[in-house]
Amino acid sequence: MASAPRPSTPAPPSSTSTRYTGKAYVEDGRQWTASDIGLTHRTCAWMSNGFMSVNTDAGAGRAFLRSLYRQYADWGVDFVKLDCIFGTDYSPKEIMAVSETLKELERPVILSISPGTEVTPALAENITQHVDMYRITGDDWDSWKDVRPHFDVARSFADANKITGLRGRSWPDLDMLPFGRLTDAGVNQGPHRSTNLTFDEQLTQMVLWSMAKSPLMYGGDLRHLNDDTFDLITHPTLLKINHHTKNNMEFGYIHSERTSERNEHSGRSDLTNNGGTVLGLATCNDKNTGGWHSSSKDHICRGFGIQNDNASFCMSKAKLLPTSDGVTMSGVEDQAKFHLVGIDTNDGCLDASVSPMFSTCEQHSKQVWELTENGQLKSSYSGLCATMKSSKEGESETTGARAWTATGDKGEIYLAFFNLDTASRKIAVRVPDLEKVAGQKLARKHLCTCTEVWSGKSRSLMKGDISEVVSAHGSILFEIQC
Repeated sequence: MASAPRPSTPAPPSSTSTRYTGKAYVEDGRQWTASDIGLTHRTCAWMSNGFMSVNTDAGAGRAFLRSLYRQYADWGVDFVKLDCIFGTDYSPKEIMAVSETLKELERPVILSISPGTEVTPALAENITQHVDMYRITGDDWDSWKDVRPHFDVARSFADANKITGLRGRSWPDLDMLPFGRLTDAGVNQGPHRSTNLTFDEQLTQMVLWSMAKSPLMYGGDLRHLNDDTFDLITHPTLLKINHHTKNNMEFGYIHSERTSERNEHSGRSDLTNNGGTVLGLATCNDKNTGGWHSSSKDHICRGFGIQNDNASFCMSKAKLLPTSDGVTMSGVEDQAKFHLVGIDTNDGCLDASVSPMFSTCEQHSKQVWELTENGQLKSSYSGLCATMKSSKEGESETTGARAWTATGDKGEIYLAFFNLDTASRKIAVRVPDLEKVAGQKLARKHLCTCTEVWSGKSRSLMKGDISEVVSAHGSILFEIQC
């Protein structure tokens, strides 16, 4: 849904296209080949035998990039997504070289960079002036376990003042919206199924992406759009929030309590946050990533403490499936790497595409793990290591509800409630707290309208608070105008 503006008429063929001679590139009396400009020590973390960086210090390397992107421009391409150049595979020199090359073209081309793992606001600081959008998460598939971690990532970039874009042109990207008709990872045919997200979960994802001003990239099959999906991705209020708001941030002054028991059917069982333990990912130099070990019965375990008692979290090693995403491994490496499955469960393999989660076992490197000599459980997909900690009593009660606010270009205030819990929750904010964050007084409350966007119902601000019961994994959106 996001693309660069096209010229009103097709761009004429580039005058530089005559440089495509089909002959070897010659510089300083030397013929240059791909092996001369490919940096074999800078390969893609998830496709080490397929992708590598280009030596932009060499004239031949820069000439290769110019010829590549001029060819794209001649074909009418207006959007380029460049993998393995950010996050774990950070290569600022190559990012800047590609950015400069695109600026020389006769047509506007949007530059999007990826993959997004191990990205921090500080890392983005140096490249935002060179790109139009940059992934800040791993792959987002149609699973609630993929959606939930985006709340923490979006909050960190909002806190760092990044989600408003640099001069309105460089945007953190939360990845595609996996709605409608889809296919599975690593499958080259389809689409053959509907999204696994409930409509509440799709609505929640769309609202967060809009409040966080992420580029809205639809990841389903446009040929088979149903009315609900079309209405969701074209919702005028959500598009207005995504395009025409400022001061977008997570709102911390909320009160929340459960109004029902956990819905066992609303969310698949989450072994990564179970029994008082929380499984996460961190850079492998983090001291909290150690302590993993192999035990009997081919289990991989990690100890943790609960109220001074020792306990262990264990997963079972499974046969490594050959990957279908370009990753090939020798027999020796095969012996050191494995899939991990939950013990006595049918939740599939441990997956590290966004944050650790169990999903259907696939032939993909995002489910390949290695136990290092340092006692670390390392992901072959992201290069990050698994952490394990004891969750505090009641932690899910305080983190199950979130809220975001934004200000429209006509002074309207948008307030979104999100329920990340598996049970319905009542979420409330006090109007005085909202005034502090919104930067404007709502003193003449009788002249203000507060409309719940989904139902169109109005409510008074005279009571001094705004509250609503939100279903599991659901969201509510208010628009306040005075």
